[in-house]
Amino acid sequence: MSAKDLQNSDYVQDGHQDENPELNENKNEVSSEKDDLVKENSEPVKDEKIVDEKIEEKPEEVQPEKKETEGESANVSKNEEVEVVSEDVEIESSELEVKEEQLEIDYTKLSREDLVKELNNIIDKDSINEIRKDVEAIKASFYKKQKALNEKMRKDFLDEGGEIEDFTLEEDPIELELKELFKRYRRYKADFNRQLEGVKESNLSKKYEIIEELKELVNKDESIGDTFKEFRELQTRWKETGQVPQPKLKDLWNTYHHHVEKFYDYVNINKELRDLDIKKNLEIKLQLCEKAEALIKDNSVVNAFKILQKLHNQWREIGPVPNDHKNDLWERFKEATKSINKQHQDYFKNLKDEQKNNLDKKEELCVQTEAIVIKELTLHKDWIEQTALIIELQKVWRTIGFAPKKDNNKIYARFRNACDKFFGMKREFYAQNKELQDVNLNKKIELCEKAEELKDSTDWKKTTKDLITIQKEWKEVGPVTRKQSDKIWKRFRAACDHFFNCKTEYYNNIEQEFDINLKLKQEIIEKVKSYQFASEVNENYEALKKFQEEFSEVGFVPYKLKDKIQNEFREELNKQFDKLKVDDSEKNLLKFQNRLENLQHKPKSSNKIKHERDKFFIKIKKLENNISLWENNIGFFSAGSEQAKVMLKEYQERIDSARNEITLLEEKVRMIDRADSE
Repeated sequence: MSAKDLQNSDYVQDGHQDENPELNENKNEVSSEKDDLVKENSEPVKDEKIVDEKIEEKPEEVQPEKKETEGESANVSKNEEVEVVSEDVEIESSELEVKEEQLEIDYTKLSREDLVKELNNIIDKDSINEIRKDVEAIKASFYKKQKALNEKMRKDFLDEGGEIEDFTLEEDPIELELKELFKRYRRYKADFNRQLEGVKESNLSKKYEIIEELKELVNKDESIGDTFKEFRELQTRWKETGQVPQPKLKDLWNTYHHHVEKFYDYVNINKELRDLDIKKNLEIKLQLCEKAEALIKDNSVVNAFKILQKLHNQWREIGPVPNDHKNDLWERFKEATKSINKQHQDYFKNLKDEQKNNLDKKEELCVQTEAIVIKELTLHKDWIEQTALIIELQKVWRTIGFAPKKDNNKIYARFRNACDKFFGMKREFYAQNKELQDVNLNKKIELCEKAEELKDSTDWKKTTKDLITIQKEWKEVGPVTRKQSDKIWKRFRAACDHFFNCKTEYYNNIEQEFDINLKLKQEIIEKVKSYQFASEVNENYEALKKFQEEFSEVGFVPYKLKDKIQNEFREELNKQFDKLKVDDSEKNLLKFQNRLENLQHKPKSSNKIKHERDKFFIKIKKLENNISLWENNIGFFSAGSEQAKVMLKEYQERIDSARNEITLLEEKVRMIDRADSE
């Protein structure tokens, strides 16, 4: 073997534990608290079910296996010290890292029964250490489908008329089978871990044996080629030997490194080849420094931290660099590491503060809920109001994130217990008020009968208002027995739906009729415009009245043109009335009739017409009082004087004018009454 072959040989072991013991000690010191935070915040919020349900028992989480890695330093020599990660730089545990793996089976497409079968198959047939991802995927898919099934059962229960507080979930045999399989999986996993510890102890002995053989290489009297061959074989055996106990790792690594250094001294590697290798190592470590510094600006703190761990693994596997660059290069890499670690620590500190704030919010919700529970409620409306408050508090609860891990279950149990107690008291209240439920049933039957009487009505406007009023009354009636609740509701709903479906169908077909009515009214307006007056006044008068009657008999027109067409007709008709040679009273009545019909076609005009009628009555009363006063005054005048005759004549004219006006006003009132009765 040449010196160049030896220099390029790979002394980095592809194992599972970091061979640098100083790095591992730092990682273990800071991992525990952050792991708790990550695991706690990985729990889905949706698992908290509150509204009067039984809390579903969930199997224990299958914890991800801790991945231990082994590595060895390579390319060391007698002239350069092997670079190790200093103890004053904290590299947190890689247990936070979750690797994405592509599963062979898409478990999201399997049914719950098939998921249980698949879990049973892989537990018994596959290596327990290789199925963790499959187990986690099966569990996630199963409980997603289980939750959807539970929500469907709840919805079906409510659709069938059940009360939300009465809804409970029965034990699901499929879920129980899944839990038993998880228990078996954890037992197998525990057995595997115990066996793994024994294997680690055996590997430790094997590696110490390799070190002893390495020590003897420098004492052999054989060719350098044969010595290198044995050295490579020892390297291969070292790499192929698996994990060792963590407490023994530091001493093992230092001992192995020491004897590798001694072997390099023994073989005295060619200086020129070594310099080329050191220069290459310098370039690679400079690139790692740049990558670490770029991670400081990464938006994802957790992602940057995971990548940093990989960079440190690469750093350890790279050989030595020139002595004049070694310290500066390491300080640069260490500073970037400190910055990223600081960001990572701050992230979890902020997470803890947020969880403490969530705990305070949840405690306040518990206080409010418990205050409602202790109230003495004796009326149905009080229970309705307080139930709405409880449900609102539950909605707010769902918007709040997790509390600290040690408090999360306790605060949830406190809130759930308060809610359960309230709904239990509510059920007891209604169970003791069966008589009240019977009264409510009779009220709802009466409302059903009213709705059924109106369902075939074609007076759309009035009936719509009446049915809306009945629906409001229905909501105010308290609950009835569960046996009757769904039946009485379907009866009431059927009557209401029948009317509103008919109304919808009517208005869907009425637009065409409106267009026809519009053309008819436009034709009547043209007739009014082109009307040629006859010599007889009465004939003209009757013709104009007929136009007015024809226009009124035509039905509705499109709403957006209603006012326009009505105003146009009234304007043209008034022009023709003005041409009539009739007395002012007749003309006044005709114009009022036209105006009255115009008001009837306007929405919300009933109050205005009523006000007009009241105004006429007030004026009639006032005129009657004036007539009485004037007739009384006439009695005081002497008939002999000329002045008295003038005054008598003036008063008589006033009386006659007032009586004529009263006649006109009374006719207008009759016209309003006739229009109202039609």
